[in-house]
Amino acid sequence: MPALLALLGPAPVMAADRQPPLVLAAASLQESISAAANAWAASRHPRPVISFAASSTLARQLAAGAPADLFVSADETWMDDLAGRGLIAPGTRVSFLGNSLVLVAPATSKVRVEFRNPARLAALLSAGALAMADTESVPAGKYGKAALLKLGVWSAVSPKVVRAENVRAALALVERGAAPLGIVYATDARASSAVRVVGVFPAATYPAISYPVARLKASVNPEGEGFRRFLVSRAGKAIFVRYGFSVR
Repeated sequence: MPALLALLGPAPVMAADRQPPLVLAAASLQESISAAANAWAASRHPRPVISFAASSTLARQLAAGAPADLFVSADETWMDDLAGRGLIAPGTRVSFLGNSLVLVAPATSKVRVEFRNPARLAALLSAGALAMADTESVPAGKYGKAALLKLGVWSAVSPKVVRAENVRAALALVERGAAPLGIVYATDARASSAVRVVGVFPAATYPAISYPVARLKASVNPEGEGFRRFLVSRAGKAIFVRYGFSVR
């Protein structure tokens, strides 16, 4: 019997025998990375456990010692912060997704936006609350503030900005009608039937939106590295394209 077992080789390792990787991901990735996790699980891997929040919140948690296998940020700055702390596994950081910035209103709104006229734009944006992710730390808020500064309307608009903890919270304010306008990613607007895009910010008004993924140096789960490689593969990127992201 031992000889027979040797010939047969070790029993195949099933998904149930492996630990799912823990992924901390930017709030704007909720639908897309969940779909990627489902696809990964369909290929006989344990489905990743994913925690969504603002990139700033997640990076601070990791810096404080929170366990995770992968981090997916909505900007390079917070990944730079972790890299500077020596928390990222060398050679695993890949910037693989892009996005764009839009102005949204409730689906029933009749608002029209003209970016070419700063005075009219300032009047429109300051007429009521403007929902944005926190403009000092959250990537979506920082991109939005940069756009408003470039357009020359930040000083007029900033008193009306309602700062949310992340971009999905800002979107929710517009969905509920608590704010007549909001600045979110194009993919967030696409994910909601309760809002409509009333303006697309010119790409030249804000830094290129870049999503990097990296494995944490403390990770010892091989499933984490496997899922990271899947995310940046052609098959993985195709999933994000379906949700409106651009890929690199």
